[in-house]
Amino acid sequence: MENLFSHPESEPESEPESAQQGSNDLEPLIVCVVVPSNVSHAFQGFTDHPHLWWPLEEESVYGAGSHVEFEENLILETAEDGRTSVWGTIDDWQPPLSFHASWYPAGTPLWSTEIRVVFSAVENGTEVRLIHDGWEGAEDPAASRASYAEGWPRVLQRYARFMGGAVA
Repeated sequence: MENLFSHPESEPESEPESAQQGSNDLEPLIVCVVVPSNVSHAFQGFTDHPHLWWPLEEESVYGAGSHVEFEENLILETAEDGRTSVWGTIDDWQPPLSFHASWYPAGTPLWSTEIRVVFSAVENGTEVRLIHDGWEGAEDPAASRASYAEGWPRVLQRYARFMGGAVA
């Protein structure tokens, strides 16, 4: 779903997009935040409690009132009426350091991209680095990348606030 991450906000640091690229040479999107906790706690806050920080009112399939969770090897959203949407399938789970998933909110694995989230100790806590790549797997690679370039910073800023990070 192209509008899943469609509202601009530039709180966390993100790398600029390269202009005029084809789908095979679109650069990975990298967005980072630092949270004031250790790596294990940061990983747990991200993967055990996304229902408490994910901006479902703006960035979801079913909207406010739905619930997002990591369940088994899936990232799953459940609507109030019980409908579900698989956002991604986790294929590499390395707690508390990282996870990798094919990513296809409101879509199908046929049109998936890839995300890796890495948790690294830094002086002020933990850096959480989200790398979104594999744009050639999206139905419309350039539009998908542009949409996520606007949305991921907002999503990670909500996570950082939940974890006690500074509000920019």
